[in-house]
Amino acid sequence: MNKTQIAKQATQKRPWYRPSLTTQILLGLVLGGVLGYISPKWGNNVYFLRDIFLNLIKSIIAPLIFSTLVVGIAGGGDLKQVGRMGAKAILYFEIVTTIALFIGLAIVNLTKPGAGVALVGGSDITTLVKTQPQSFRDLIVHIFPSSVLDSMVRGDVLQIVAFSVLFAMAVSAMGEKAAPILRGCDALAQVMFKFTNYVMMFAPIGVGAAMAHTVGTQGLGVLVNLGNLILTLYLGLIIFVVLVFGLVIFFVRVPLRQFIRAVREPATLAFATTSSESALPKAMQAMERIGVPRHIVGLVMPTGYSFNLDGSTLYLAVASVFVAQAAETTTGHHVGLGQQITIMLALMITSKGVAAVPRASLVVLLATLNSFLPAGLGPLGVAVIFGVDELMDMGRTCVNLVGNCLATIVVARWEGEFDDHRARVFGTPQEVELDLRSGELAFAEAAAKGD
Repeated sequence: MNKTQIAKQATQKRPWYRPSLTTQILLGLVLGGVLGYISPKWGNNVYFLRDIFLNLIKSIIAPLIFSTLVVGIAGGGDLKQVGRMGAKAILYFEIVTTIALFIGLAIVNLTKPGAGVALVGGSDITTLVKTQPQSFRDLIVHIFPSSVLDSMVRGDVLQIVAFSVLFAMAVSAMGEKAAPILRGCDALAQVMFKFTNYVMMFAPIGVGAAMAHTVGTQGLGVLVNLGNLILTLYLGLIIFVVLVFGLVIFFVRVPLRQFIRAVREPATLAFATTSSESALPKAMQAMERIGVPRHIVGLVMPTGYSFNLDGSTLYLAVASVFVAQAAETTTGHHVGLGQQITIMLALMITSKGVAAVPRASLVVLLATLNSFLPAGLGPLGVAVIFGVDELMDMGRTCVNLVGNCLATIVVARWEGEFDDHRARVFGTPQEVELDLRSGELAFAEAAAKGD
């Protein structure tokens, strides 16, 4: 079979009974919601399927990040570029997340979802959130692991990135002596991408189980209670995506149609499972396919999981002012615009550790509110939000994922390494032909070197 036939076979129209993965995930989402509504008991009973799916995904993340970073950095051999890319990525992260905070501040003051909400009774949120947020100094110390095996077991992405970068620098410095390690990491990366494809076959079931549990536990009534808060958050996220991401896509010259096609599956996964980790392997694979070099994907996307959480930072702005508005209804304590801006400045710092603790966004929110509201109101406000947090987590996690995908393209374009030709042929028969030619070229180069 020649490469043209392979390309046609890989991209031929699917029969109706074999829908795309995105369609399967959406079907699982709907069917899971129906199951949870009809039978809450069964909605809770199937939740273990969601845990199986997430556990499989988590098993991919550490070897995938390690192998892609080592191959990308040590294979390229330009260590100065790594530092330059890191600095550019952090600068972009800071600009975008700051904009997200102030868009959240503007929309929550416009809609005022907390007006009329009384902070009385409720569960003690400190029994649900027992972890303290990290200070900026703690976050810096936390980046560097004492045991990389422990970091991989816990799935600590930032520590895995730090170790992988240092390991790749050592491999690069060793030259030919470390060539077997480099080839082994390259093979490991390819195997993990193939493994990801297998795990994705289970995604519709895992997504359906997650939605069945959410509806079975919370009920549809949760959409009515605190509905203004949920609508405010999603309105803010939509405005942020359209305006900020739209401008970035325009100025960076990102092919919009191909980008949407690339992120739709990982974004759907992130939305349905409320877990960025579930979408990370698929997103990294998609960004490589659309034309971002592997070493940029391997560095920027995992780092963004701690420093570029656009959806989560916007959520923190909305939720903090919501509680402040509810506090004014309850006690008359007014939080003016100046104090709200002070809260935003505090969130700019505390939100950088948002991915490093359990119940991450709620932990940061609780710590910030305790500093600005009368004693006791912060926990009461967070307890009110806790009931609908999972519904809001869907949207903010999805935006986090899309933002990190876009960041890889921004840095690649900034470095002059974005492959426009590969982006144009994404998802077409020409992409398969290009992959085949790339494979043939790599084989020829290896043969010429005597590998």
